[in-house]
Order: sequence, then C-alpha cells, then structure tokens
Amino acid sequence: MHDGPANLLRSPLHALHVALGARFTEFSGWWMPLRYGSEIAEHRIVREQAGLFDLSHMGQLEVAGPEAASALDYALVGHLSAMQVGGARYTMLCEATGGVLDDLVAYRLASDRYLLVVNAVNTRTAYQALKDRCAHYAAAVTDRTNERAIIAVQGPRAAAVVEGLTDTAVNDLRYYTATTSTIHGRPTLVARTGYTGEDGFELLVDAKDASGIWTLALAAGRRHGLSPTGLACRDSLRIEAGMPLYGSEIDREATPFDAGLGRVVSFDKAGDFVGRAALMEVRKAGAARRLVGLFTAGQRVPRAGHQVVTLTDVGLGEPVGIVTSGIPSPVLKRPVAMASIQSSTDEKARLAVIIRGTAEPVQITPLPFYRRPR
Repeated sequence: MHDGPANLLRSPLHALHVALGARFTEFSGWWMPLRYGSEIAEHRIVREQAGLFDLSHMGQLEVAGPEAASALDYALVGHLSAMQVGGARYTMLCEATGGVLDDLVAYRLASDRYLLVVNAVNTRTAYQALKDRCAHYAAAVTDRTNERAIIAVQGPRAAAVVEGLTDTAVNDLRYYTATTSTIHGRPTLVARTGYTGEDGFELLVDAKDASGIWTLALAAGRRHGLSPTGLACRDSLRIEAGMPLYGSEIDREATPFDAGLGRVVSFDKAGDFVGRAALMEVRKAGAARRLVGLFTAGQRVPRAGHQVVTLTDVGLGEPVGIVTSGIPSPVLKRPVAMASIQSSTDEKARLAVIIRGTAEPVQITPLPFYRRPR
C-alpha cells in the first residue's frame, strides 16, 4: 500500500518514490520509503558508489534575531556563538537533569540566523523547548519543516554527483560546512554532512523545488552509479559507522557522556546553559554507563533490547548492559552491535548477549566498526 494511513505525513517527493517502486514504512509520523529493492544492495551502493536519500521527515527549525547566537548558547550544550557563518555543528538539546531531549545539526546561515535539523520524532519537543528557552532573548523560533525538504547524496562518488548539479566547488567544501548555492536554478543550501560514515552532501531546499532537484540528481548521478536508497540501509550504514540514533543509543535517560559524546558539551562558553550543572557533575564523577561495540563469536545477531551479561566458568554471571542496535553487517560480513554497558565493565571481560533465551558470546570492540577509506 503506497498511500499508507491517512494520518501520516508525506514527503514532497512521495509521488516520485511511488513511481520508483519504493516500499514504505511509518517512521515518526511520516510515510517514508524503506527500500526500493534489496536493502543489502542499497547499503553496498552507498559504500561503493552513491545513494540518494529523502530525509524530508527531519525537522527544520529556524532561530533568527539579534540574540540568536546567545539564545542557542543557553539552549544547547554546544558553543553556537563560536560558529562561523557557513559552519555546521553536531550538538544536543538537554534537559536540566542532563538527559538528552534531542541530538541535532546546527547550521549558521548568517550572523543572526541558524537552521537546526532535528530528529523527526522530536520535532515538536525540540520546537517547544527552544521556544521556551529563547523566550527571554531577541530571537524567534520558526518551524520550517513543512516548507522545506532534505535530499542527501552519500557515498564515495557523492562529490562527483553534486559537482555535476551546481557551480559550487564542492571538493573545496570542508566536512561539516555548508554554502548557499543553486541547483536547477533554485536556491539550495549545500552541506557536506551525513549519517552514513561515507563522504556525502545534504541538499536543503524549498519543498516546492524538491521534485525537480531529486529528478535532476537521479538523472545526472546515474553515470556515477547513483541509485535511490531508503531508510532501511540508512540505519544499517549508521550502525556500521558507530553513529548513535535518538531512541536507541541516546534518550532522556542518558547524558551525552553515557553515549561517549561528552566532547559536544562546551563548558568553556560564557554564561549558563540548560543542563550545565548536572553535566558538570557527570564529567567529574564519570558516567555510569558507556557505549561499546560488540562482535559475536557466531552468526546470531544481537538486537536492540537483548541483555548483555558476564560469563563465568560455571555459566551466566551478572547483567551489565543492554544492546541498543544490532545488524548483520553487509561490509564486515558478521554480526555487529552497539550496547550500553556499566562503565566499570572490563574491556577484556567475558560477555554474552542473551538471544532468544540462550547466551551468544561477544567481545567488546572499539567503535566505529567501519571507517571509510581516505
């Protein structure tokens, strides 16, 4: 069923996905393409050539005004006022307790204007939190999600694809920077960002221009091996790359430090920010949990929610954590998983994951599982 439940939101590119034969799924209130053919084939296309993703379900919140920079320094854990125009930064929106309300990417479009790309599941939460936190600053928060679209080109041939669409010297664009350009005669924010572990670009455009730009990108990219790719392989790609997902590796119960992301918290910026006191305590005391990678001894795949336990000479020991994400890795050709475990757990501890009632031995391994060739 292409149309899906009537209460779900549709991307501006929905009709094109239907024409391409996409299989759809509900995702955070949206009816989005899951895959167009084989999920494994799409995964490999991104690792070896280039994939074209529709990310229009992601929330787009604009914060603008004379005090936008100061407002975001207070609202977010990052040092947003230190960003250069054209810069992009991964940061987080935390509660006063230090728990993560959302992780996001912030783009500085002008000295007094930022664009925040937030998770679809948290768009309303992030919007309301930002409104509340910016209320005492000369800064307005506007939800642009339904006015905008995001098209991502990801993979080792992504630069060649995007270079053929715009006059911008994309190879000169550094990772985590963005520039205003035009594609198909339409204004486009071209950002060298992504969520796959590969080189890539995200094209942020007006919703009314999305279909034309998608069609142009697909046609121009064919000679570079570009294919449309769905959300299923986006998830397997980010797991191989050890990238956290909100609701899996991070949530309101976890601080950035629990996910190994304490580096995004800027304690040296001037003034207070929401969550500062609680996060300072975590930094001093140390996080109770940490995020690790797991390799299995066999071919059984640990999945989210599976328990991680110690192994002893006489059987199972104590529970020490839980699997947050797991897949059979198409690139490594073995099961991989991320897990949140007690920080006190020894790196060389004998561990197992309980899969359908039986113990599958695992070993801790550094993240990410996969790094792209440089």
